[in-house]
Amino acid sequence: MGEDVRLRAVVALAQSMAAAHTPRESWRAAALGARDALGGTFAALSTWERDLGRLRVLVNAGERDAGEEEFPDAETYPVHQFSEITEFLHEQWAGGGEPHAWVETAEGPGPGAHGYCQQRVAALRRRGRGCCVVAPIVLHGRAWGELYVARPAGAPVFGRDDAKFATVLASVVAAGIAQTERLEEVRKLAFTDPLTGLANRRAVDMRLDEAVERFLLDGSVVSLVVCDLNGLKRVNDTHGHAVGDRLLERFGSVLSYCGAMLPGALAARLGGDEFCLVSVGPEADEVVAAAEELCVRAGELELGEGVACGVASTGDPIGPVPSARRLFRLADAAQYRAKAARSPKPVVAGRDGTVIALADHPPAATRDRRRFRDARPDPVLLPEPGPLPEPAAPAGPARPGDGDGPESGRSGAGRSGPAGEPEGPAGRGGEPGGT
Repeated sequence: MGEDVRLRAVVALAQSMAAAHTPRESWRAAALGARDALGGTFAALSTWERDLGRLRVLVNAGERDAGEEEFPDAETYPVHQFSEITEFLHEQWAGGGEPHAWVETAEGPGPGAHGYCQQRVAALRRRGRGCCVVAPIVLHGRAWGELYVARPAGAPVFGRDDAKFATVLASVVAAGIAQTERLEEVRKLAFTDPLTGLANRRAVDMRLDEAVERFLLDGSVVSLVVCDLNGLKRVNDTHGHAVGDRLLERFGSVLSYCGAMLPGALAARLGGDEFCLVSVGPEADEVVAAAEELCVRAGELELGEGVACGVASTGDPIGPVPSARRLFRLADAAQYRAKAARSPKPVVAGRDGTVIALADHPPAATRDRRRFRDARPDPVLLPEPGPLPEPAAPAGPARPGDGDGPESGRSGAGRSGPAGEPEGPAGRGGEPGGT
């Protein structure tokens, strides 16, 4: 292979890893790029999990054998069976050398060859492969894992120059992995609440907007559970903010536990004493059951005073839901009803006759902390609030594609003001909260 061809292969590998948006995309780009650069038919990327003493396969790319998954969940190998990563490589570094790749064949080790492993040889034979080149990946000065490229039986065997080139490719892969890890860390900071480890308001905005778009497209059930942790202000005033923070952390764990009852649900802290669950797919009754469990467990927290919980789901008769903002408004109204009534159970929009009217005509209040943070007025002014109407007949299930005029715009969440005071419902939007 000419130098120009190999240089282009290195550039292509670096570019494909740089274009990846997720770790999986990055791993796949690394494996495929190395496979193509070395003229192989199969490639794998593995990482050394030191705490568990094993090599874990991250991706298998190319011509996979039966039983080889592209992104395996549990393909691991005890590291003591691959001693080169813990012994041979470290001896080389300790002697001032650099880690380098080596070649193995289905025929077994050659005279004086380093790094050969009988398990790899057996795997080559079992899967009909004739040879492989293994290159250690070094990240932050430590062995991170290995890059593995194979050719089928009968194909030309990798040579010394291929092993040298594989070492170069492994260094390019290491740089790409380092970049991916940095991006993941930034992404985690941007979308995670630092106190509880839950998702933050920004993550909720994105997830709920996507969920409502999906609902409008195919009618998938989208549900939102909004809850306020009662008594936080009293705990802060009486025991100090450090104790209040521990209460928030404990409730965050309870929320995460109950959210796990709903596959794929996002558990989040919106800011202050307010939390939420976003669910896409599970039926409304399942979401209400999870919310009920949440109320029970929150009531058992030491120093806490339970939680006020509101639920809004497109699986219930809540009328048109053209935007995430509308769903937030309904969940807020339900939560407001729960807080005002000191309800030990969640209040559910569409099952409580006053919630929808309350969402459409919030009561005037001099200290209403449920105003949109971005202060964007609805395009159509609502009439002055009056007495709540009598409960009406169910409005019918939410229908994809229907509009309700004033409820357009992006979702958001976050409220300000002292905890524990009466609140009136409204939507959300604007700056992030709880980050």
